[in-house]
Amino acid sequence: MGGSVKDVQSKGELDNVVRSGALVIVHFWASWCEASKHMDQVFAHLSTDFPHAHFLRVEAEEQPEISEAYSVSAVPYFIFSKDGKTVDTLEGADPSSLANKVAKVAGSIHAGEPAAPASLGMAAGPTILETVKELAKENGSSQVENKVQTGLTSALKKRLQELIDSHPIMLFMKGNPEEPRCGFSRKVVDILKEEKVKFGSFDILLDNEVREGLKKYSNWPTFPQLYCKGELLGGCDIAIAMHESGELKEVFIDHGINPSEPEQAKVAEVGSGKGGISETNGLSASLTSRLASLINTNPVMLFMKGKPDEPKCGFSQKVVEILRQEKVDFDSYDILSDEEVRQGLKVYSNWSSYPQLYIKGELIGGSDIVLEMQKSGELGKVLTEKGIIQKETLEDRLRKLIISSPVMLFMKGTPDAPRCGFSSKVVNALREEGLNFGSFDILTDEEVRQGLKVFSNWPTFPQLYYKGELIGGCDIVLELKSNGELKSTLSE
Repeated sequence: MGGSVKDVQSKGELDNVVRSGALVIVHFWASWCEASKHMDQVFAHLSTDFPHAHFLRVEAEEQPEISEAYSVSAVPYFIFSKDGKTVDTLEGADPSSLANKVAKVAGSIHAGEPAAPASLGMAAGPTILETVKELAKENGSSQVENKVQTGLTSALKKRLQELIDSHPIMLFMKGNPEEPRCGFSRKVVDILKEEKVKFGSFDILLDNEVREGLKKYSNWPTFPQLYCKGELLGGCDIAIAMHESGELKEVFIDHGINPSEPEQAKVAEVGSGKGGISETNGLSASLTSRLASLINTNPVMLFMKGKPDEPKCGFSQKVVEILRQEKVDFDSYDILSDEEVRQGLKVYSNWSSYPQLYIKGELIGGSDIVLEMQKSGELGKVLTEKGIIQKETLEDRLRKLIISSPVMLFMKGTPDAPRCGFSSKVVNALREEGLNFGSFDILTDEEVRQGLKVFSNWPTFPQLYYKGELIGGCDIVLELKSNGELKSTLSE
């Protein structure tokens, strides 16, 4: 092995190494992700410190079959395999945790011992410690030892506070004031413009370190975040409430901030440059028009690798699953089938990777952003805000039909004109007991007819329900009636 990192070219290649039972550490990365590049340096040094382990690297988007097999939906991501089994994982850019997890699985640190940053030198040797320090220096500090596993480096704390203090009113948002990337950010921008105050902004989509760090620093898990003279006021809901009550204006005045002509000052340090659509993007007028048309094909539009039923990468599959969980209609475009669109859209949206999700023509983001928005409930709010209504699934429809009447009979035909003897017998039994009931003719709706068999796990008709619960078919109903239990069962 020789202490080097090897790029994996296929799932079969990785499977063979894992099946050998050797210690395998795999780094899932992406060329566009700065955090991946930093962690790759750490990964390379670790491969030297632990030459008896296999250190493998997988380009997550270029190897969708592997990413899907290991449920990779964000990068950087690491899996640790031993004796043919995955024994640990790590998500995110945390050099200390990576070094210590490698050391533990390799046997240098025992399971009962803490994976503290102080043990980093012992866990991975002086080479990796030096590398982590160098990474920290890039952020303006060499005090990497002060980092705790769930905390922040002194350098990052300093940077966050400097950003917060860079303007009397400072907004951390998705996108920029001219091109907000979520409805909540847009609302706060509109409020500040209505208040006629100058404010600075920072696009947290451009810098994952700031984005994740600020959540911990402020103890506020979502964005936007609005600050006044260095103090957190809150997110969108709080800003709206304060604005509507007049409290926001009072807070600004109390801090010596008076209304003026709106002028949005931008923070100079904005990271990698991902963001809004460029006015002069260098694309031809025809391609620009075509891309705009594609984006607006459907209110919810997903540009992905593959198709919803056959995704060609784990990140695309994740967004498809999220949209299906949100129960919204969406259209998609397979960027692998059209190189002009694939390359052009990167320029048009100034977003370098796929998938890309658009709602009502506005870019929401990729897999990481969509996943975070779903977890926080923000995605559902945005969809509702944009007037996109959840579609009714067959299961939803069946549930509604089943509870549409306390006693509900799914039969062939109608009570007055049954189309099979079993349905006729159940209708007669219910009427003889003097029971009121609703009914549905399954012969008129093949979707309901087939769907209900699966939903109820009952393959035949009629089917009788009481308060949403399946009672049974003809035999059970007649047995209940002959035992004198039918009326009481349906009247509890």
